[in-house]
Amino acid sequence: MPNVKNQETVAKIKEELAATQAVWIVDYRGLTVKEIQELRRNIRDAGASMKVYKNTLMHLALSESELPTMDDLLEGPSAFVFADSDPAAAAKVIKNFAKANENLSIKGGMMEGEAYDAAQVEAIASLPSKEELMGQVAGMISGVARGLATTISGVPRGLAQAMSQVAEQKPAA
Repeated sequence: MPNVKNQETVAKIKEELAATQAVWIVDYRGLTVKEIQELRRNIRDAGASMKVYKNTLMHLALSESELPTMDDLLEGPSAFVFADSDPAAAAKVIKNFAKANENLSIKGGMMEGEAYDAAQVEAIASLPSKEELMGQVAGMISGVARGLATTISGVPRGLAQAMSQVAEQKPAA
C-alpha cells in the first residue's frame, strides 16, 4: 500500500488524466536542464504540460482510472505530456524536439482511452492542427460557393448574349 504522499500523488495524476484528452510518454534521458526547460516551454505553448512521475504511481493511477496501464511503456525514466486541448499539437512539439535532439525519444502514449505506440504518436504529430484543418475546410467551402456563384451568374449572362445575338440578326434580316 502506498504511503500518504504517494496516495496524494496518485489522486493528482488521476485528476490530470480525467481532465486531458491525451498523455504522451517520452524518455528524456540525456537532456540537459536547459533543454528540458526549452521542451517544457514549447509544450506549454502548445496547450499541454509535462510532468515527471514515478512509473509505479502512473501505473496505479491508470489502473484505478480503468485506463490501459501501458506497462511496456512505463520502463526507465519517463516524462508525461498531458495534452488538454489539441493532442496533435503537443505530439508535434515532441516530435520536432526529438528530431532536433536525439536524447529525447517518444515511447508512446494514450488518447481517448486507447494506448498508442511511438509510431502512432508520430503519425498523430504529422496531422495538421485544428487551425490548419479549419482553414482547409473554409477554403473548400469558399471554392464551392465561388463555383456555384459562377454557375448561377452564367445562366443570365448566356441568356443576355443569346438575346443580343438575336437582336443583331433581326435588323440585318
